[in-house]
Amino acid sequence: MIKAENLAYSYADQSMPALKEINLAIEEGEYLAVVGPIGCGKTTLIKHFNALLTPTEGNVWVDGMNTKDASLAGEIRRRVGMVFQNPDNQIVGMTVEEDVAFGPENLRLPPAEIGQRVEAALEAVGMKNYARRRPHTLSGGEKRLLTIADILAMNPKYIVLDEPASSLDPSTRELVLALLRRLNNQGIAMIHITHHLEEITFADRVVVMDCGRIKESAGRARELLHGL
Repeated sequence: MIKAENLAYSYADQSMPALKEINLAIEEGEYLAVVGPIGCGKTTLIKHFNALLTPTEGNVWVDGMNTKDASLAGEIRRRVGMVFQNPDNQIVGMTVEEDVAFGPENLRLPPAEIGQRVEAALEAVGMKNYARRRPHTLSGGEKRLLTIADILAMNPKYIVLDEPASSLDPSTRELVLALLRRLNNQGIAMIHITHHLEEITFADRVVVMDCGRIKESAGRARELLHGL
């Protein structure tokens, strides 16, 4: 599991902590939604799950590995994939297939296995016929699917997503959300940030954040929505 224990975090240029007294456990295969107003600490929190940030106080553990141990960062990031809000900040390849291959290449996998992973990841997101396309020619929704394929090629146990359906048209938004549900049903845990509650009615659990703290936790999204 991913586990935060008494997590607090402060940015050097801010007087107030961005996170305070966070205690949270995320089980394998769970679909967790994290909601709350802009600036409440959601993105700061999820960056701790793959060691992009490390706690000022407390600890974060990923399958028993402490994220403060820099020697474990590579393995933690292989297990916990991050899909950022802006796909353009994550795409590095000259073609779609080169972009998906980037992560497995950094793992120094054999070329045959890299090819298999790229093909499987693109097929999973419905982009197998896009392999030779240049990323800059893709639509916003296609770029979002590409970044998810990038993560899938690393065979993650957990995928963390920062507003994955933002700025998408309704049909593409439903396509992305359906993909996330399907991947979760295949056993990949999802940690999904959003401020649109209608996106996460199927989530197993919802955490509500405010002012850097966990304000509320509901067993299922429908319970939270019913209480509003």
